[in-house]
Amino acid sequence: MRQKAVYGLSLLAAWLLAANVAVILLVLPDEVAQGAIYRIMFFHVPAAWTAFVGFFTALLASVLFLATKNLRYDAAAVAVTEVGLAFGAVNLVTGMLWGRIIWGIWWTWDWRLTSMLVCWLLYSGYLMLRRAVEEPTQRAKVSAVFSIFAFADVPIVFFSIKWWRTQHPQPVVWGGGSIDQSMYNMLFLNWVPLFLLFVVLAIVRTRQERTQREIDALRRHAHAL
Repeated sequence: MRQKAVYGLSLLAAWLLAANVAVILLVLPDEVAQGAIYRIMFFHVPAAWTAFVGFFTALLASVLFLATKNLRYDAAAVAVTEVGLAFGAVNLVTGMLWGRIIWGIWWTWDWRLTSMLVCWLLYSGYLMLRRAVEEPTQRAKVSAVFSIFAFADVPIVFFSIKWWRTQHPQPVVWGGGSIDQSMYNMLFLNWVPLFLLFVVLAIVRTRQERTQREIDALRRHAHAL
């Protein structure tokens, strides 16, 4: 039943994404100042939202693990962190492409860009830390503490534009920016398939993590014999 649900969510995400892309490319008009390149916004912004959902879920799972010592929460934390990192990479790459056209450069050490890069590096460090600790319980405990620490950068990324006015424009959803209503609606409409994709990948990755734990436990038991 769970496998069918995953397939169903995957198909729904693919159908919604294809429908949204058709509207983005063929229906929505060009933006007055930026022209056609502004359409990258419909992937750049929802990818950031999805990454933050993943990091927040990892925070909750890490806190629950420290409170209960249940390794299921550790498996969920690493799964959503990996998927969140993937969406964070999409956000960074699309931002660089967008900046290259609008600003004429691939990267600038703007507060929003820099804090997002630091956030991505912190959670990459979380995954590297896990590989450095072999004992499962100790690995889960150290990783949970680090995940809580890493999440401190997420509010900095979110509020960086308001705290420090640099090159990055104001957000068009929660900020001083403005956007046509049809474009505004599409931001949220295109977040739906991206979020569904996040859910599917997180479920699959969590299942893989639990299976790997079972294999490791059997391997340790066999070595003990």
